[in-house]
Amino acid sequence: MGKQSWKPGNMLYPVPAVMVSCKRPGERSNIITVAWAGTVCSDPAMVSISVRPERYSHDIIEETGEFVINLVTEKLTGACDWCGVKSGRDHDKFREQGLTEYKSEFMNTPAIAESPVNIYCKVIKTEHLGSHDMFIGEVKGVTVDDSFMDDKGRFALEKCGLIAYSHGEYYSLGRKLGKFGYSVRKSAVRPAKRKDSKRKTEKGAKSRQDKKRK
Repeated sequence: MGKQSWKPGNMLYPVPAVMVSCKRPGERSNIITVAWAGTVCSDPAMVSISVRPERYSHDIIEETGEFVINLVTEKLTGACDWCGVKSGRDHDKFREQGLTEYKSEFMNTPAIAESPVNIYCKVIKTEHLGSHDMFIGEVKGVTVDDSFMDDKGRFALEKCGLIAYSHGEYYSLGRKLGKFGYSVRKSAVRPAKRKDSKRKTEKGAKSRQDKKRK
């Protein structure tokens, strides 16, 4: 197996493509598409997004200390891409993409109602890294689309039709390959094997009885 050596680059793919909403008081709400987003801590729940300083949303998030991560479905992919190439300086993204602002109890910044999962974040730290500034946000609350709740009260995230972003392209998620820990989980003894074992025992007992008759 051969390998090629390349210069340093962002090759950690696929990643989630998310729509981040933000709002400065007295101004219209805005949406920025972000691919550099991820989980950084479980307790307390924290996430991060990385934004170029020249982006319109950068100053809004920096000033307000708030942002909402909205997960993207296949139906939202077109809007997600459009919001990534158009600037909020020139466009009312919610209105032009026919998206609905959702006001939660968690903060003033609205979420995208059409998104199945909205993650409300308060900026607790900003890291100036180079081409991007990373906003680390503590999760203050989450809202989910109740149409994806099953009869057992479980949120079926796998049915939302979420997408991934890989090297400039969008992809729908593929089939399930396994569940966390499946590789080390002990397999249960199959009933068929117990039946086979029972047959062998019965066969052995019959053979011994036949020998005694002889």
